[in-house]
Amino acid sequence: MNEITALIDAISLNKIEENIYSGKSHSIGGKRVFGGQVLAQSLQAAALTVPEDRVVHSLHGYFILPGDAEKPIIYNVDRLRDGGSFTTRRVVAIQNGKAIFNMAASFQIREEGFEHQISMPNVSSPENLMNAEELLAAYKNQLPESAIRSLSIPRPIEFRPVEKPYFMNPRKGQPYNHVWMRAKGEMPENPILHRTLLAYASDYNLLSTALQPHGVTWADLMAASLDHAMWFHRDFRIDTWLLYALDSPSASNARGFTRGNIFDEQGRLVASVVQEGLIRKRA
Repeated sequence: MNEITALIDAISLNKIEENIYSGKSHSIGGKRVFGGQVLAQSLQAAALTVPEDRVVHSLHGYFILPGDAEKPIIYNVDRLRDGGSFTTRRVVAIQNGKAIFNMAASFQIREEGFEHQISMPNVSSPENLMNAEELLAAYKNQLPESAIRSLSIPRPIEFRPVEKPYFMNPRKGQPYNHVWMRAKGEMPENPILHRTLLAYASDYNLLSTALQPHGVTWADLMAASLDHAMWFHRDFRIDTWLLYALDSPSASNARGFTRGNIFDEQGRLVASVVQEGLIRKRA
């Protein structure tokens, strides 16, 4: 089983009752559930109640409580609306009897319409950049222990940063970031699965972009995702390279606001992301 197949298996859901599903917790090295996992599993739960001719075009979620990576999560789906073109679902993720995340997602039939998009940034291609293993080998003697641990964790999504990763160089800079990413392994032809795994991957690299103007490290902060919104514009494959172009327009009141546009290698804008997160300075 390759790494991406293992991830698909790890975040798959079991049906308990009509509109109720359970999911395992997928660890990425911490005691808390990774936000991208809850996001992806909530999207899966919603999609399991939607006709196959409709694909998700947007989702809006709120992280309410940290999840326990040692315990399963229950997903309760509310079928809000089944219209002629759009289907709307609400999902609540529950652990220990409490909601830890809720999400609204909208699905749509495929339609022809107007087309325009912004241009993809002109950055280095992924073939000219280093992955996590290569970065670790090249800079291990210069890295703090926390960065070594982060780079050493096997990940089913490969990331190749265009700029030097912030945690390797936590100095004040502009709040812009570009990262190539793709799944490690070929995936089946399933648009919902590709969108689910992109939702999972989209939770990486956002908050660190909001830290760049301040020169602080994760050790200086209490940090957590607060909400996450995502729009899917065009079909894509997550097992081919995608460019995540990120920026952080603002930070205030102990919150960092971040945005991301995701392009395929042909320059097509396939998805957009917005997230706000807690970045509270430790006493």
